[in-house]
Amino acid sequence: MGRKQLQCILNTEKNVIQFLDEWASMKKPIELVEEMKKATFKITAFAFLGYIKESTFQATDTLFTDYRRGLMVPAINIPGFTFHKALKARNKLLKIIRSVLEEQKAMVKINEPKGKKYMIDLLMDVEDEDGKHLDDEHIADVILTSLSAGFDGISLGSFWGFMHLSGNLQVFKKAKEEQEEIVSRRPSTQKGLILAEIKQMHYLAKVVEEMLRMTNTLALFRKAKIDVSINGYTIPKGWKVLAWNGAVHMDPTIYENPKNFDPSRWENMSVKQPGAFMPFGAGTKFCPGNELAKLVITIFLHYFLLNYKMERFNPESPLCYKQAPLPLDNGLVRFTKTT
Repeated sequence: MGRKQLQCILNTEKNVIQFLDEWASMKKPIELVEEMKKATFKITAFAFLGYIKESTFQATDTLFTDYRRGLMVPAINIPGFTFHKALKARNKLLKIIRSVLEEQKAMVKINEPKGKKYMIDLLMDVEDEDGKHLDDEHIADVILTSLSAGFDGISLGSFWGFMHLSGNLQVFKKAKEEQEEIVSRRPSTQKGLILAEIKQMHYLAKVVEEMLRMTNTLALFRKAKIDVSINGYTIPKGWKVLAWNGAVHMDPTIYENPKNFDPSRWENMSVKQPGAFMPFGAGTKFCPGNELAKLVITIFLHYFLLNYKMERFNPESPLCYKQAPLPLDNGLVRFTKTT
C-alpha cells in the first residue's frame, strides 16, 4: 500500500470512528446533514493540508460554511448579503491556508523530505518549463477550490448512504454480513482497515454505486452556441443553461424502476450507453477526486454497518431540491452503538 493511501485511510478511519461515537453518545437527535458537513470538512482538510491544530480547524470550519453558502447566490457584494459574507470568509480562509503553507515550507527547510503525502506538498513542487513554481496565492486558491469541489460528493454521498441502508433492511443485512466476513478473516495482529480489505467489499461497492446514481450532485453550466429546441421549448443562442447530470440516472429507458434503491442492479449491468452513468462527470471534466470520495464514503459505511444502527424521526419528510435532494428536516436521526 502506498504511503499516501495508508495515511489517508488511517486518518479517515480515525475521524469516522470519532464522529460515529460522538453521534451515538448524544442525548438528543442530530441533524445528520449538518454533522456530515463537519465530518467531511475535517477529513478532506487533512487530505489536502495535512495536520492542522484543532483550534484552527474549528475557526476554519465556520468560515468554510459561510464561504460555501455564497457559491450559489446572487453576487451582491454589499454588507448584510450572503455573497459579501462569503467573500470575507474566502479571504480569511486563504490567509489560513497560506499560514499552513508557510509552516510546511519551514519544515522542509529543517527536515529532509519524507515523501509527498498531501496535496499542499505536491503543489509546492509544481513548476513550469522554465522552472518557475506556483506562488503562495495560487496554491492557496487551488486548495480552497479543490476542498469546495469535493465537499458535496463526500458529505451528501455518506449522508444518503446512511439513509438508504437504514431504510432498506435487506440491503443493510447483506452489506453487514459482507463486512463481518471481511473482518473475520483479519489476522489478530492487524489493527484497522487496509486497502486490500476495501477492495474485497464488492457488495458495498454496489451500494455506493447505487447511492451515487440516486444522489447525484453534479450539474454543469453551459452556454448555447445556437438556438436549440428541446421538448417544444427553444433555448436561444447565448443563453446560459444548467445541465443536471442526475436526471440521466433516473431515465427508465436505461434503469429499470429508477426510483427503487437496488444495488443488485449493478451485479449484471453494464452501462454501455455513453453518459448513462456520470456521478463524477465524464471525459476531460471527470472529477479527479472521485476515488477519494468513494474511499471516505466506504469507510463511513463500513463502520456504520459493523457497529451502529440509525433511527430516522421523519422517514416521510418531503425532499427539497437545491444542489441535491435533501429532506426538509435536515436528516433528523439518532445513532445507537450496537457493539
